[in-house]
Amino acid sequence: MNSTTPAEPGLEVRTYFVRNRNALITRADFSELYVDYYLHQGQHGYQHEPAHDALLKEALAALTLHCAARPWNESWAWTIHFAEPLLNVFVTGDNRRGIVVGQLFTDGVKADGQGRFIADMVRERGDSRRSVVDLKGADVFAATEHFYTQSEQLPARYFRHGPEDFVFVVAQPQCDHAWLEALDEEAIHNLDETETLSLLEQRSYRWECGCTQERMFAVLGPIMRRDPEALFGDTEVLRMSCPRCGARHKITREALEAYMSTGTNP
Repeated sequence: MNSTTPAEPGLEVRTYFVRNRNALITRADFSELYVDYYLHQGQHGYQHEPAHDALLKEALAALTLHCAARPWNESWAWTIHFAEPLLNVFVTGDNRRGIVVGQLFTDGVKADGQGRFIADMVRERGDSRRSVVDLKGADVFAATEHFYTQSEQLPARYFRHGPEDFVFVVAQPQCDHAWLEALDEEAIHNLDETETLSLLEQRSYRWECGCTQERMFAVLGPIMRRDPEALFGDTEVLRMSCPRCGARHKITREALEAYMSTGTNP
């Protein structure tokens, strides 16, 4: 699956149509995105346990390849609740802006014994929808394939082409389902030789959340207006973590009061 098309800035994801099989393939090497993810962790002074970290990285790959197979006007957010290990993985991607980001949570996660895959889709100037699918086990790619079968009603497969290089294959109308189900890693490595692949497009994604101190102000402003003492108590500084990316923001009472004085807060 090679092409001479120049790469755009950010993570390059290429989409191919498999002729005579009626399947769509998206593929990317996530090394660059993972570097940005680790730089983000270092900047904000946090890190995850290695096993948990691996789940989040796989979820970022699964979501990005999924987004690249979807229309340009869609954005997606997945929350994957694992019962064992007990944690929530959250990843989100916006096709218009070409951004992906994610975070995982281990504190305050409800131990209900049932894994769930929650997928939210928003279409620009269109509808939105939510799908909830029960899960078993703690395999991100298997969870996403199960989501596709149950919610999208399409067979889909994920494969590891290299240490950080992943391939996503999803059925299209009149797909050769037997071929899709029979695919394995060896077949994926040999697709260039065994199948006719047509490059459809190339998209670029980058790690970016967009959370800023001003956005934190907008969240805290209404609370500050109602009850500033309950918000700050005996301290002059609040520390907040972004639920989308884990970025840590320090909010001083003085800065929030200055923001409130501008009249921009509702």
